[in-house]
Amino acid sequence: MIVEYKPDDYKNHVKPSWCPGCGHYSVFNAMLKAFSALGIPPEELVVASGIGCSSRIPYFIKTYGFHSVHGRALPLSIGIKSANPKVRVVVAGGDGDGFSIGGNHILHTSRKNPDMTYIVMDNAIYGLTKGQASPTSPIQLHTKVNPYESLDEKLNPVLIALGNDTSFIARGFSGNLKELTQLVIDGMEHRGFSFIHVMSPCVQYNTEVTYESIKKNLQPLPENHNVTDRAAAVYLALQKAPMYTGTFYNVNKPTLTDKLNEVRDVAMLQESPEVQEKEMKLLECMMNKFR
Repeated sequence: MIVEYKPDDYKNHVKPSWCPGCGHYSVFNAMLKAFSALGIPPEELVVASGIGCSSRIPYFIKTYGFHSVHGRALPLSIGIKSANPKVRVVVAGGDGDGFSIGGNHILHTSRKNPDMTYIVMDNAIYGLTKGQASPTSPIQLHTKVNPYESLDEKLNPVLIALGNDTSFIARGFSGNLKELTQLVIDGMEHRGFSFIHVMSPCVQYNTEVTYESIKKNLQPLPENHNVTDRAAAVYLALQKAPMYTGTFYNVNKPTLTDKLNEVRDVAMLQESPEVQEKEMKLLECMMNKFR
């Protein structure tokens, strides 16, 4: 029997607790709409996160969830996907969580290419800890806890992902729910590691990066952009005016699960039939524990 899931079927009794007007509400709704469009049973979905305002999302979604430690959501999620390749894994985080303490993990996750989706909600500030500059904050940002201009240059998340040869890279805006929902759908349908950078304004602490400042600088990627051309994607990602949204890069290559299965098969061929049977029973027993 085919079961149709509505976005509300993925909500639980805990209501989102972000500030009114926060861009993360739109990201949350885009995720629910994408899950519904893809028809994923809630019990076959895992949403993992690190620490920060955006990382509260597992509390609000009626699926399996894991609220991990700061910056470590990606390696945790690789473990989940490796233990049970059948589950769909979505990782949610922010710019501080993903590109400061967790900055090295997107590099190695890209190398491994696990079949999962990483959504980074970039508000260019540490909102949960009340307004420190983050890795994506503009130099001119000033707050009560950050009274002087930033000493560090801001990072370009899309450019970082392109440098790592992440197999799917897109950028969206929380002020454009329709486009963002489609990007999440496309990212989850991609077989491999998909990275979605979402510009998601903080209305409480960031007066420099706002809905208005983002809107006036946005433009869809050119219709003739070739998503398999990484050099062209790098050129477009370098542009600051306009700042493009859409899918920058999308290529197919072996996933981590593919490579793990290949290693397992080669190792099994080297064992005797008796050992092979014993190891397969042990593997099946272990997998059943995670189902």
